Amino acid sequence: MWQDNSAAYGASSSQNQYYPQQPVAPQPGVPLQFYAPSPVGSTFYSGSRSSLEGHVGAQGSIQAGGVPPGYGGNIQPAGGWWTAFGTGGFEGEPPLLEEVKAVKTELGINFSHIRAKSLAVLNPLRRVDEHIMDDADLAGPLLFVFCFGTFLLFSGKPQFGYIYGVGVLGSLSIYTLLNLMSEKGIDAYRVVSVLGYCLLPMVAVGALSVVVTLDGMLGYVLSTLSILWCTYAASGIFVAVLRMSDQRLLLAYPIGLLYGCFALLSVFNVGVGGGSAK
Repeated sequence: MWQDNSAAYGASSSQNQYYPQQPVAPQPGVPLQFYAPSPVGSTFYSGSRSSLEGHVGAQGSIQAGGVPPGYGGNIQPAGGWWTAFGTGGFEGEPPLLEEVKAVKTELGINFSHIRAKSLAVLNPLRRVDEHIMDDADLAGPLLFVFCFGTFLLFSGKPQFGYIYGVGVLGSLSIYTLLNLMSEKGIDAYRVVSVLGYCLLPMVAVGALSVVVTLDGMLGYVLSTLSILWCTYAASGIFVAVLRMSDQRLLLAYPIGLLYGCFALLSVFNVGVGGGSAK
């Protein structure tokens, strides 16, 4: 029932050409060999060689046409640190001006429109185009508001919170009033855009407050002129866009009150000493 399989295992072991049964006697002056080299005709490792001193042969060749499509390209040599300031670029890379234009398009920034609207505010006596706010944006208004707050900060009047609060409440009030008075109606985005662009004369007064103290006769006169300028420009744009020429005075009154609040922020130091104006 039980069979001795040692003979079978012994036979299979004797047939193994990698582990010879006869031990090799060590010879003086010859290093020990812990394995026998593979025979030349070995089929287990087709690319093996009998010694480490042999020549490495190419196992395959890369042909010019053997590269799969889509993996080609040019590898440019790496230069020094000055190559970062070069204009060479990479192959197929768009020019820098095109990338800048693409970024401005994605962000909705159009410097030509910002310039045209700013000139319309600086010259309110010129006839205003009724399509000037067809492409309304907030890039210019945000820039002017930030400059206004920065100038007041440099003059010792940190009024960013008051500027934000007065701007939001005033824009909502003007938006509600315009939609009640006009037949066409207007969206809040364009209202904020017009009021922000027309803040430009007040920004000039804020810049002047850095070098001159406005808490005096000169400041009162300049702030009054800036209120009239901003009110006249904003009411002119709203009248041209909404075709409300007969209601300009009614529209100018609340707008003047809004810009009057900004003028008070530029003249007086509000919020210092427990909320009192100084």
